Amino acid sequence: MTSPTIAAFGRTSSRLTVGGVPVDRLAERVGGTPFFAYDRRLLTERVALVRSTLPAGVELGYAVKANPMPAVVQHLSGLVDALDVASALEMRTALDTPLPADRISFAGPGKTAAELTQAVAAGVTIELESETEAARLVAVGDRLGIRPQVAVRVNPDFSIKGSGMRMGGGPQQFGVDAERVPALLKELAHVDVDVLGFHIFAGSQNLRADILCAAQRNTVDLALRLAAYAPAPVRYLNIGGGFGIPYFERDVPLDLAPIGENLAALLTDSVRPNLPDARVVVELGRFLVGECGVYVTRVVDRKESRGRVFLVVDGGLHHQLAASGNFGQVIRRNYPIAIGNRIDEEPTETATVVGCLCTPLDLLGDNVSLPAAEVDDLVVVFQAGAYGLTASPTAFLSHPVPAEVLV
Repeated sequence: MTSPTIAAFGRTSSRLTVGGVPVDRLAERVGGTPFFAYDRRLLTERVALVRSTLPAGVELGYAVKANPMPAVVQHLSGLVDALDVASALEMRTALDTPLPADRISFAGPGKTAAELTQAVAAGVTIELESETEAARLVAVGDRLGIRPQVAVRVNPDFSIKGSGMRMGGGPQQFGVDAERVPALLKELAHVDVDVLGFHIFAGSQNLRADILCAAQRNTVDLALRLAAYAPAPVRYLNIGGGFGIPYFERDVPLDLAPIGENLAALLTDSVRPNLPDARVVVELGRFLVGECGVYVTRVVDRKESRGRVFLVVDGGLHHQLAASGNFGQVIRRNYPIAIGNRIDEEPTETATVVGCLCTPLDLLGDNVSLPAAEVDDLVVVFQAGAYGLTASPTAFLSHPVPAEVLV
């Protein structure tokens, strides 16, 4: 466990604090373990950090899929300029915030006619993922007598290295291939839809500023080429995000300064001269919330098996799949982990932290250096603010769903 991670949350009397509340007291307040806790102060500071880096004229959007807890979305809605959703339920959560509907975008493949109907009726921007979806949307708009606001999600003709998950380039289920976008724009020019612009995003969880800067340059170049085919001046350009956070011991945090400088140059030299009416949006999810949350679970058994210490906890991969290494990791590595009620104690043993599920995949920490933990101690998994509960198989083996709190 690295001290900067603990320091970000704070401590008191050998106990980790979240939102200023000691973790053991928070467990009593929540009603037991396991639970997720998100720190309101850290969320606010994270947005402020990004705001201080982005140049004037670049808006900040939040990708709700990273953490759709309603209280988190409500809090962030007062700090960001836009929300991006990926389902009808996320859309309803976003519409419950003070942000106006025209600052909400709906992305993701496979939108049904029912979802599109809700989106058009609400007045959100629909990010088109295919020609079929475009035809379906036109029919919905005609039936409702409402002109849909749309942006074309583009599968770029380039890819980027170093991303934890590739979302563009090559064959993809996401977006319309860049070479097919001109033909789609020509069709959209003859139907009753309001084409605002483009959403172009190539990959997520990248810790290399130079790679992200190159991707942004390629994204803007592509947008300028496609703008020539748009039926109206481009008023919306979502260039995605992809900003990564450090999960593992050797990860180096992303340097935001070069990204801000690169965006400022792109805005001055390329976007404003050619797309003067465009809202330019950087959309971040994990980077805003990932380091602001923890997963807290209680030791229910301490056992030794042939010389190896196992701490069995009341949580597991059904709540925090990513930390178990089963959410896209090629080589499993440990998330930062600590004994939350003994935060000042030095490690005295190597232990393996496992969950309560009847599968060897339920592994939260493999051979971790920790203080000698006992039954009822609290194990804290850090970097749990993004893709935690809603990215996990909560129904697996029918254990209770954990609580979530914003503190």
